[in-house]
Amino acid sequence: MRALRSHARTPSGHPASGGYGSAFERLGLTAAEVTAVTRDAVAQLRRRDPRDAVRVAHALAATRTLEGRQVAYDLLARLRAAAAVLTEADVERLGRGNDNWVSVDTFACRVAGPAWREGRLGDARVHRWARSRDRGWRRAALASTVALNIAARGGAGDVRRTLALCERLAGDHDDMVAKAMSWALRSLARHDEAAVRGFVAAHAGTLPARVRREVGNKLKTGLKNPRGGAA
Repeated sequence: MRALRSHARTPSGHPASGGYGSAFERLGLTAAEVTAVTRDAVAQLRRRDPRDAVRVAHALAATRTLEGRQVAYDLLARLRAAAAVLTEADVERLGRGNDNWVSVDTFACRVAGPAWREGRLGDARVHRWARSRDRGWRRAALASTVALNIAARGGAGDVRRTLALCERLAGDHDDMVAKAMSWALRSLARHDEAAVRGFVAAHAGTLPARVRREVGNKLKTGLKNPRGGAA
């Protein structure tokens, strides 16, 4: 944490960079500075007991700073030996309190999703997140499916688990959750367009308009927003 504090400055830039309404402290580090701190931590921990890295990640997450959580999650993603010893309790503790899309998505894609894919996190736990009153946990559940379906993140496609979560949250119109639903379905479409088309058709009456529009665009054009060019 001292390394992060040494770079701290008054945050600038668009507030979305830290998530609207987040209670986390922003230290004002640039992305390059966060990466540099993570790289140094990896170098120091690589030859130590993997649980030492897990303990460091917990300590960073406990600071409740945006940058601290980013380093915690990236550290575990870079240290495979540390990721391999994560327990379900570790994963849930690391994600507790996330209240903004940056922290939620980094947690889901770098920690929770890979742990789920590799069998260190069970379906029951992820579905419990999907039932939470906390929108951050509901988004995390859906965003975790990205690691199941995006090849660049290690995914090979998982129709069953992805659609089971989408089924549970199909009627959730919270925009933070709806955006994650769109992301989950668009990621799955790379592996099984027919399954995604069938799901959207079956839930057309309950899915948020954003999900129907963005997933429909993806299936028709390969892009979420054809005019803007976003995938």
